[in-house]
Amino acid sequence: MIRLAVIITALIALSGCSSADITRFKGETPRFDFVEYFKGDTRGWGMVQNRQGMVTRRFIVDMVGSLNSSGEFLLREDFHWSDGEEEERTWTVVPRDRHHLTGTAADVVGTAEGTGYGNALHWRYHLLVDVDGSQWKIHFDDWMFLQSDNLLINTLQMSKFGFDVGRITIVFSKNYQKEQEGL
Repeated sequence: MIRLAVIITALIALSGCSSADITRFKGETPRFDFVEYFKGDTRGWGMVQNRQGMVTRRFIVDMVGSLNSSGEFLLREDFHWSDGEEEERTWTVVPRDRHHLTGTAADVVGTAEGTGYGNALHWRYHLLVDVDGSQWKIHFDDWMFLQSDNLLINTLQMSKFGFDVGRITIVFSKNYQKEQEGL
């Protein structure tokens, strides 16, 4: 019985690790506006780490964002993985008010919910991820921090059933040389 109580307590503690209060960033600058930052061309360089911290994959993601006639923001992501795999995702993002937005994509289960204050944005969503020939529903706890007008750092914690399965780190730039290639 004591062992079960310890496990339950640990799971509750772990589930609260990523729920930092986003409003604590309200005074931080520069102010991050998701739509304004991702409008036009953006490039990101990233890596995936397993739960032990070992880098398992690297990638470059080229993104193009634009508003459609309905006022929705469309963000196309083209992933170029270090192992040669190519992947594409298109987000439809709808700002709800100054601090909240929602997003959908073909491989997102339900709706992504985002809240932003100051230089930070916190997204939460479930994504279908191919793992060894099957699809897993992975929870993403996604934090973005604008460092300058051009540089954005993104950290994502991935979990399944409340257990950490890995992390992704991405650095985005608005001012990159399009001819730069390679990982």
